[in-house]
Amino acid sequence: MIFVTLAALVVVLTCIGASFRRLYFATMPTALEPALLLKELTGEKGRARYGDVCAAIAQTADADWERDVVEALSMPPSVRAALINEQLSELDYRLQRWIRVPRVCASIASSAGFLLAAMALRLGLDGIEILGDADVGDMLNRAAVNALGIAALGMWGTVTCISIQMHARRAVKSRLQATDKWIERLESLTETRQAAKDP
Repeated sequence: MIFVTLAALVVVLTCIGASFRRLYFATMPTALEPALLLKELTGEKGRARYGDVCAAIAQTADADWERDVVEALSMPPSVRAALINEQLSELDYRLQRWIRVPRVCASIASSAGFLLAAMALRLGLDGIEILGDADVGDMLNRAAVNALGIAALGMWGTVTCISIQMHARRAVKSRLQATDKWIERLESLTETRQAAKDP
């Protein structure tokens, strides 16, 4: 009986772990947080920090996507839009990694929970035909409690995976909004700086 419970626990924890991996992809698709970059570039102080922010991005080891965005914005207007769209497509690809995993894991957790609960019930009632009437009730109660516990474990896994999926969706939406605002601000500052350099 303990083997069935452990099997259910392993399945549920694996599903939750995979769902958290999806949440990681949704919250950390790039090295730097665009909302923080936008904050650094806001207002006149942000305008003055433009060069420092770009230099910090260039020096950050894992900020390859951010560096590509800064580089794309420095290109001539004829190719700038295409390069920015390419970077936004890359970001979307990163944000969509494992997008279906929490939903699949929720289904696996619930199905495995019910399947293993049925198995636990079957194992718990094994040999009931040789018991007397006094012991049948106790066996039924123990088997039912074990089966319900395993089913509840599966449902906990299902609810947790769904909750993680909802958090991931909100994170993706927030990330895209912050990224759009950061790119708009960065583009505005880049154009202003380029215009000041032109005679």
